[in-house]
Amino acid sequence: MENEKNKILIIDDDKLLLDMYSMKFKEKGFEVVSSLGSLDALAKLREGLKPKVILLDLVMPAIDGFELLETAKKEMLGGQSLYIVLSNLGQDSDIERAKNLGADGYVVKASVTPSEVVTHVLGVIEAKRKETEV
Repeated sequence: MENEKNKILIIDDDKLLLDMYSMKFKEKGFEVVSSLGSLDALAKLREGLKPKVILLDLVMPAIDGFELLETAKKEMLGGQSLYIVLSNLGQDSDIERAKNLGADGYVVKASVTPSEVVTHVLGVIEAKRKETEV
């Protein structure tokens, strides 16, 4: 099986943002798999994709990010993947809901640059690594 240590699945319904984040993560050495929406992402996960990180938007057609997160967790998709929400929804209730559904991190798009998103994701990976060492 291929090494999935630095693989990231980025899910967004905005192709421009998807391409921009893909480029930023590739620059940091990630192998990027992108999905233009939740249905495509679910299909990839159900086919056995197990990335290190799943970075997902919340506001998407067909299935929103909350439902995607809930379904993926319920079906145990992605193995030990870290789920990090990247959304413009910044209300405490949205953040709380995502965390309750199993999100490992939450980033409000409007308040960070793409480079800061990468830094945040690396921080979540490092924090989880330290947790598992204890």
